[in-house]
Amino acid sequence: MQDVLTRLAALRRPTLLMQAARIGAPEYRRDRRLRRYFGIGPLPGPAEALVRLIEIESWQDEGRRAGDAGYSPARHVDTMIAVLGEAALLMETRAPVRAPALDRS
Repeated sequence: MQDVLTRLAALRRPTLLMQAARIGAPEYRRDRRLRRYFGIGPLPGPAEALVRLIEIESWQDEGRRAGDAGYSPARHVDTMIAVLGEAALLMETRAPVRAPALDRS
């Protein structure tokens, strides 16, 4: 399976959609926002949540492209805010790769 962050980087979405999501991302509150998508119960970790959110967003984007009457730009922005928020959390939790220390004896 393709790395979720690589998959996210490959997404191409309208500039206005991404600008709106970036504006909303600093206000992202995981517990409130993810309940809208995953309901009551324990929330998934950032990686699993991101995979599931990207899938939801993909369905929304298909509706946007098809001109579906049920497509909601506000809902799409809301989903992209969650995607950006979970991606940021995932990147924070990943340990940085460090070169091994050299013995300078």
